[in-house]
Amino acid sequence: MSLTVGLKGYAEDVVGPQNTAQAACSGALEVFGTPFLAALMEKAAWTSIAPHLAPGEGTVGTKLNISHLSATPVGMKVWAETEVTAVDGRRIELKVAAYDEAGLIGEGTHERFIIFNEKFLARAAKKREG
Repeated sequence: MSLTVGLKGYAEDVVGPQNTAQAACSGALEVFGTPFLAALMEKAAWTSIAPHLAPGEGTVGTKLNISHLSATPVGMKVWAETEVTAVDGRRIELKVAAYDEAGLIGEGTHERFIIFNEKFLARAAKKREG
C-alpha cells in the first residue's frame, strides 16, 4: 500500500433535477442537496485512495462530519476536493471541501477504513441469514 498523507482527490458534477434537495427528499427546494454534497465528497475520497490499495482491497466510509455552507442552484458546476490527513493502519482521515463556481459551499472531515472486499461482502450477506 502506497497511501500517504497529502494524497489529494477530486470529483465534480453539475447540479440538475437529479441531485437537488427535493430529489433527495431532504428539503423542498431545487438546490444542490446535502446528501449529494456528502456523496460527492465521498466519491472524491474513495476514488483517490483506490489506486493505492492492494488487489482485493477497498474502502468504506465510517464517519462524515460536514457543514453545508451555501446553496447552489440548478445548472451550476460543483466539485469536491479531499486530502488525506492521517493514515493509521487501515484507518484513513481526510479533510474534505466542496465548491461551486461562486466559492466554498461545504467543508469538514471524513474517515474511511480499508477493507478486504470479499470478506466484507460475505459478512454483510450473513445478515440475511438471521
